Amino acid sequence: MVILRIASALVVVLLPVSFACATTAEDSYIAGYAAGVLKQNLKLDMPSLVVKEGVITLPTGGLKAEDKAKAVELLSEIPGVHEIKTSEATIQPINASLKPTQNPDNVTVSATSESTLLPTGLLPAGHLFKPLLADPRWAHFSAAYRNYQTNNFDGRNIASVSFGETIPFYRSNFGQSSVQWESGLQAGVFSDFALDKSSSDLINTDFIVSAYTSIRAGQFSAFGRIYHQSSHLGDEFLLSTKLQRVNLSYEGIDLKLSYELPYGIRIYGGGGGLIDKEPSTLKVWSTQAGLEFRSPW
Repeated sequence: MVILRIASALVVVLLPVSFACATTAEDSYIAGYAAGVLKQNLKLDMPSLVVKEGVITLPTGGLKAEDKAKAVELLSEIPGVHEIKTSEATIQPINASLKPTQNPDNVTVSATSESTLLPTGLLPAGHLFKPLLADPRWAHFSAAYRNYQTNNFDGRNIASVSFGETIPFYRSNFGQSSVQWESGLQAGVFSDFALDKSSSDLINTDFIVSAYTSIRAGQFSAFGRIYHQSSHLGDEFLLSTKLQRVNLSYEGIDLKLSYELPYGIRIYGGGGGLIDKEPSTLKVWSTQAGLEFRSPW
């Protein structure tokens, strides 16, 4: 038993170290692979590419637009690459004999202006428009407890759960520029349960499905969609309240704009309208705005 506990403790202690070593080794592999790809296909000599956690920083100062676009395309096809950051920088290796590295301290970077590019093609990784952290109707996996201080419906203690995802089907660049676009599908299910009831009755479930297109240019991004939403009251809720059921279903379009400021601050806003609705008394227009913070460290 003592030996088993010691072994378990060693696993817990060594696991983060092993993971860190694996990440470093993978970054070194990607850096070497990327340098070789650029050398072979574009005759570009970049022995000190910076790679960190699968993100390549590509210096594009002095490159022609077509070479820049081709380099991004080639690098995005390398297994393990999550993002490509382009920088209008001049990178001078401290030692010409240095091998490709994942450590930014080994190079001197001057100048500059960075943009992030994601892999292109079918079913690409990542999202051009980052998910909205505080939007309760953004398709995501979540669980929350809510307490309502009113008596206008059955139950004050509510458990809210959701599951959903945004799936990009295809992503590409606009011509030879660093501006990217993608199209895909977004869908989510949102349910509320009454915790005051012995059986935690289902109150309501909303289903949302949409086709979307998003674009990204530097720190600016946009997300437009056409969507359908329908709401369905729970059977237990209807039986216990004797309410008259009203069909709630509508289709609409909306657009959200976002800009990422320094230090992890992001502002966003947008609006939309309904193009078909039931009941007809629903308001047509809506607006949305927000501010969020993601730790840059």
